[in-house]
Amino acid sequence: MCSTPSASPVCADQVAATAACSNPVTASENAAAVRYAPAFSTVYVEEAAAGLPRTKEILSKLPKATVIPCKSYREIFNRPHQEPTRQKHAPALILAVGQPPFLYDGAPVCQDFGNRHFYYTSGVMNCIFDCEYCYLQGMYNSGHIVVFVNLEDTFAALDEILKEHEAYVCISYDTDLLALEPLLGMVKAWMDFAKDRAGLTLELRTKSASESVLRKLPALPNVILALTLSPEPVIAAYEHRTPPLTARLHMANTALSLGWPVRLCFDPMLAVHNAADVYNAMFDTVIRTVPMAQIRDASIGVFRISGEYLRRMRRCRTSAVTCYPYELRDGVYAYPPDIAGRLLSLARERLAAVLPEDRLFFWETESSQEVTQ
Repeated sequence: MCSTPSASPVCADQVAATAACSNPVTASENAAAVRYAPAFSTVYVEEAAAGLPRTKEILSKLPKATVIPCKSYREIFNRPHQEPTRQKHAPALILAVGQPPFLYDGAPVCQDFGNRHFYYTSGVMNCIFDCEYCYLQGMYNSGHIVVFVNLEDTFAALDEILKEHEAYVCISYDTDLLALEPLLGMVKAWMDFAKDRAGLTLELRTKSASESVLRKLPALPNVILALTLSPEPVIAAYEHRTPPLTARLHMANTALSLGWPVRLCFDPMLAVHNAADVYNAMFDTVIRTVPMAQIRDASIGVFRISGEYLRRMRRCRTSAVTCYPYELRDGVYAYPPDIAGRLLSLARERLAAVLPEDRLFFWETESSQEVTQ
């Protein structure tokens, strides 16, 4: 892996690529020099959403917020010339009514875990966390968060699908729904829906480590808690406002003790400086801390992103991750096969020692497969 000395956990070509980027909005902006309002101190409410029960419930939890009516969430969320990295310091909340389709086919860059009927839903758009590698920066032109308060319409659409066949649904891909649960209560609503739906499996992806929130939710056999784990140097450098690795591992153990099916997600792995040492140290900690025999499965993948999303990300953020000289293959930017293959081989070697092969799910291209075999 990369061996060039560096003061920060990035490869030498990442440093060079970052220097070549010219966008002035950076993740390293001195936030201490600016005083930001608290998150959600401003709430925009669509006219169509104003009278709905979930809108009223959310607003009741934000009594000091300034509430501003609007005709459409797009007036705020989609307007041009926004600065998402700065908005992330004090995001507004936008309450809106979603329109069909309420469910989408899973994207090719996402893991389907062998499920034939794989969907995701976007009841919330954007995340309270600020990870520099997150594809949402290329997907959205805003740092604000949109909540579609008509969740029951999604349930109705999913019931129609379940009449035809089973469904595997990711409910937290375009946000971190568990991190927002104290405000939104949408995870509880999803679990109430899922508890008596035959043929339905939900995946709840999160970096949250709020055990108090988890303890208030029922543990269901068809709702998978998918915890994203990263090395501590990666968390510190790139996963802003997220809990440390130790807290996430404690969350995993709590979830297991409560009876949750737990998936560990080592995705995306990044080609950081001294990656072998960094990731081996993480795997040492994970294997030592978590009873791996109780883990449902593990998801592993390297950083990859669509070409259009990466171009947008580079316009709004100068980062060692966004400016890395990736290779474009089939419309997806990813590490060269030798780099991706070494990262995946490391993960395979460590995890195959503690989990059966059929419980390891890798996202890899054909070229990286050749390297790992």
